[in-house]
Amino acid sequence: MWDFFVKRSSLIKKLDKIFSLYVRQKDADHGGYISCFTCGITKHWKEVDAGHFQSRGKYATRWHEDNVKPQCKRCNGFRGGEQYQFALNLGKDLADELVFLSNQSARFSNEELLEKIKHYTNLVDLMK
Repeated sequence: MWDFFVKRSSLIKKLDKIFSLYVRQKDADHGGYISCFTCGITKHWKEVDAGHFQSRGKYATRWHEDNVKPQCKRCNGFRGGEQYQFALNLGKDLADELVFLSNQSARFSNEELLEKIKHYTNLVDLMK
């Protein structure tokens, strides 16, 4: 049983990593620069975080592309994610939808996690 949890946790860690790469790179310009979703400062994609509107602890939205946007370390870390500004930038309807969805129960199987890893790995590879 311990192997199940180790494998699952490593799948989640791997998915978090590839999803973060995707979020930070997908809208970057040809030089690799991206704007922070909440304050608008421009940084290289390697210098920003994949910031979550609804907490990463809420699995229903943890890997939801509308819930995760590039954020500078100041907004995401030092300013607690700037959730209010994040919501304003999303728009009321989408923010409300993500709040509702985030409070739903979600448990992804290992197979679903592997599919997500494969999907985002392919998308990141296409950006190279």
